Amino acid sequence: MFTGLIEDLGQLESLQQGSQQCSLTIVTGLPMAELQLGESIAVNGVCLTVTRFGGGRFTADVSPETLGVTTLGSLRRGSQVNIERAMRLSDRLGGHLVTGHVDSVAQIVERRLDANAWRFVFRFDDSGSTKLLIAKGSVAVDGISLTVNQVAADTFSVAIIPHTLEMTSLKASQVGDKVNVETDLIGKYVARFLEGETLPKPAGISADILAKHGFL
Repeated sequence: MFTGLIEDLGQLESLQQGSQQCSLTIVTGLPMAELQLGESIAVNGVCLTVTRFGGGRFTADVSPETLGVTTLGSLRRGSQVNIERAMRLSDRLGGHLVTGHVDSVAQIVERRLDANAWRFVFRFDDSGSTKLLIAKGSVAVDGISLTVNQVAADTFSVAIIPHTLEMTSLKASQVGDKVNVETDLIGKYVARFLEGETLPKPAGISADILAKHGFL
């Protein structure tokens, strides 16, 4: 689990793709002494597992499934990537709950200065993804915890303050670039409930009580 608060702006050193496996190596300013083999780390919002580290870099394996549903496969040597280590239970939750499981890929269709912030507009590859977003709700874009400004049929917009822009990969992003999007975790559960899926009946609660409160 992550918070969407980026710890470091790393740089892709290599992306090795084979018929059976793929791995990427990231140069980072994260303290090597604090990393551990097998720990979870988010790269552009994608939860990966550290398999090697040392010398100011770490390596993580990437599955074919992950390559197919994220932008990781399109990274090039030198690409900047957002990095966040998994949160600890003692940490402040300064962003929002982010799992590192990407829901969809979106394309930047607009980037413009709006007063003291930059307004980004994204269009989903899958137009159905907008139903999981609400204005003033949370969204993770390439792992960055952001607040949704507006939602349209297949687009949504956010406002990026100068500090966030400077400290993340969005600084170098341009119209046409693609990003990983993870919608709000709580919102996804609410959406599944509203779709009418049957929920398991809690033990010790009668059907009459459930019906009275609208759960049946």
